[in-house]
Amino acid sequence: MKKFMDWLANSFAPKAKSLTQRPSVAGLSSAMQKLIPFIMTGSIVFFYNVFRSYIPALPDLGNISNYSFGMIGLIAAFMVANQYMEKFKHQNYSITAGIVSVCILMMTLHPVGAEEGVYDMGRVGPTGILIGVIVGAIVSVIFHYFSKLHLLRNSELPDFVVEWINNIIPIFLSLALWSTLIFALKIDVFEVIINLFEPIQSFGQSLPGLILLVLIPAFFYSMGISTWLWSAIQNPIFIAGIAANTLALQSGDLGTNIVTNETVYSLGLIMMGGTGATLTLNLLMCFSKAKKLKTLGRICIGPSLFNINEPIVFSTPVVMNPILMMPMWINSITGSIVVWFAMRGGLLNIPQELMQVAQIPAPISSVMILQDFRAILWYVLLFAMYLITWYPFFKVYEKEVLAEEVKEEKAGAELTAPVEAV
Repeated sequence: MKKFMDWLANSFAPKAKSLTQRPSVAGLSSAMQKLIPFIMTGSIVFFYNVFRSYIPALPDLGNISNYSFGMIGLIAAFMVANQYMEKFKHQNYSITAGIVSVCILMMTLHPVGAEEGVYDMGRVGPTGILIGVIVGAIVSVIFHYFSKLHLLRNSELPDFVVEWINNIIPIFLSLALWSTLIFALKIDVFEVIINLFEPIQSFGQSLPGLILLVLIPAFFYSMGISTWLWSAIQNPIFIAGIAANTLALQSGDLGTNIVTNETVYSLGLIMMGGTGATLTLNLLMCFSKAKKLKTLGRICIGPSLFNINEPIVFSTPVVMNPILMMPMWINSITGSIVVWFAMRGGLLNIPQELMQVAQIPAPISSVMILQDFRAILWYVLLFAMYLITWYPFFKVYEKEVLAEEVKEEKAGAELTAPVEAV
């Protein structure tokens, strides 16, 4: 076990960290972060609608959601291209590439055979995020490799003319590629991309899929490896799942996909306090007999309430701590199982719309997303379950820390004790 942990810490972790810092990964991660304010704007309206359902006289704020969260696919297309250009050091293309991506996404709204001028605007909402990401990425590839040609670098043409040419060519190539696919070849790109992800989606939406998508990031996080490393694997499954639920809702049905970002992260049920459900660990620390743990617990409790657990995971530490790593893994499994069966059994609503509000304290976020006050009861149940899981492991670790503190106090007392006269 020690050799395995040493390998993870000294070999795998540095390589994994290097991978997450590559522009191809960092660009997507940064773009997803920049979508959050728009998603949260819509989320506030959805939370407001919970109360409006009981008080119909309240004003309708639907347009605020429709023109922020409801355009999230377009925003994703822009942000992905924009952030890739930033990360690849092509700042001069950051705005242009983003706008081109938006133009191309608009092309995908025009289904083959549709009446001229008729657009399926549902595709620019949550269902369009996956398409927006792919469009933005492909546009970024075109702009990136064109920039490597350094066309007209030593030309005697005026600078503004050179800039025009160096923008016109990648714009033309990007639009020509997608125009050929959509209009000349009559391909409904939207449907093709959704269908390509269907096999992955099928496994991801199973109970084993949910457990693996939660457990694997938690396992490596306990080794000090950021959960962002796994976003490239998780996001396609999460986005496709919530997109299908949203489409079903728009058709008058209810979506059945449980495995979404909302379920795993935003609800604050599986990730109560962050990956590994560390909120109850933090609370145990706040009342610890060990001075070190009590101090750290009280410092970290604020971030933990907002599902940010890096401070407690790295300062306690949970990372590379065999005693505290185990309950983090256990909670990832048990939390996933409980939430899965609660939703599948109709005891808790399944998220129907994109609402990534993981930094809003649960169970407030839980009710916002699910529009289901039963989420509060499940929060209490899971809180108790996580507390019971952490408690024995925490007490063992606390005993070790107390012993160290006693030893340090004795050593300090010996150093400060007066020297007896001879």
